[in-house]
Amino acid sequence: MPPVITADGLFKVFGRRPARGVEALRQGRSRAELRDEGLTAAVIDASFSVDPGEIFVVMGLSGSGKSTLIRMVNGLLPATAGELRIGDDVLSAMSPAKIREVRRTRVSMVFQHFALLPHRTVGENAAYGLEVSGVNRAEREQKAAAALEMVGLKGWGGYRPDNLSGGMQQRVGLARALAAGTDVLLMDEAFSALDPLIRRDMQDQLVDLQQRLDKTVLFITHDLNEAMRLGDRIAMMRDGRIEQVGTSDEILNEPANDYVARFIQDVDRSRVLTAGAIMEKPHEVLGDGQGPRTAHRMLRATQNSWLVVLHRDRTPHGVLWEDDVAAAVSAGREDLPWSTVHEMPVVSEDTPIAELFALSAEHLSPLVVVDDKGRFSGVVPRVTLLTAAGVGNGGSGPPPGAVPAPDPDLDDAQAGAR
Repeated sequence: MPPVITADGLFKVFGRRPARGVEALRQGRSRAELRDEGLTAAVIDASFSVDPGEIFVVMGLSGSGKSTLIRMVNGLLPATAGELRIGDDVLSAMSPAKIREVRRTRVSMVFQHFALLPHRTVGENAAYGLEVSGVNRAEREQKAAAALEMVGLKGWGGYRPDNLSGGMQQRVGLARALAAGTDVLLMDEAFSALDPLIRRDMQDQLVDLQQRLDKTVLFITHDLNEAMRLGDRIAMMRDGRIEQVGTSDEILNEPANDYVARFIQDVDRSRVLTAGAIMEKPHEVLGDGQGPRTAHRMLRATQNSWLVVLHRDRTPHGVLWEDDVAAAVSAGREDLPWSTVHEMPVVSEDTPIAELFALSAEHLSPLVVVDDKGRFSGVVPRVTLLTAAGVGNGGSGPPPGAVPAPDPDLDDAQAGAR
């Protein structure tokens, strides 16, 4: 399916004669040089696409241009140059009236500071977008109530916002976006005003709602752990430019440049990487109808001390150790006694590796990884797990122990975040 959001060479320059600033940037002039001339380059030559049903996270420090970018997607700020599309609609070529229509029917926004109307009830706030769109009262109340139930606020529709906690107020903002029934949710630092425990709950709820409703989400954040936890893909921004677009695994393991490598060096990899990201495909697996001689040949070929045994439907049956195979071969058996196939730990592909250590410590055999249908995907041996948790930056980033060149902007921002 075609992308829901497409940005192609976007620029946003503030100041007099912004087109002159775009041309200067294209000729290699720096952001700082334009600032000396009274021009502010907020977004520079940004290109990306967001696929249907994807959570796409734009990650950057303060001043990186991420909030300007989302306001361009929402039609609140026109692009100085480049093209921005919502589906087949080109926002940069639309009249203001058409942009307002797109904003009402295709795109909903969840703001950082809730943006609730204090004199209206929770239900009226959730229905506000529908009211603006001209939906009749009975229908909008029904949709607002359904949206409030989705976010865990059933029964709170008659209360005022000041009766709710901060986390509950943000749920009202999310319910208002869901009630509008748009395909796209834009979330600008939506959880950054919440305390850590409520923030994590909201992250979990967003992922759950996105999976249930198949919404396309463009999420803005300055928190790298939040970006890694939520994003199917992440765009890393710096000084108006997109430095890298990729999955969390790609950014962690193949940073595009020293800036990205430096940014990710303190990420808790054990809570970002998953079993599916680090699993290995064994060269041989044993079918549950195959005998000890076949198992013996496979063990010699792989130099392993174990074999994973699979049912015909590719679901895991257990693990077989070389001592049991040797005993069966020595006894001249044509089949394997199923008492020799031992139980092994099974985890799903999306299990964070932080949750694998206890299982790995309890079992000598590797962890067996399965897909969402319970079919065998691969294994995580203990040495692979330990390596994945302790490895330093890969790709073009500095090796473990290296001291990267100082970056005052990054250091100041990280110090403030701490």
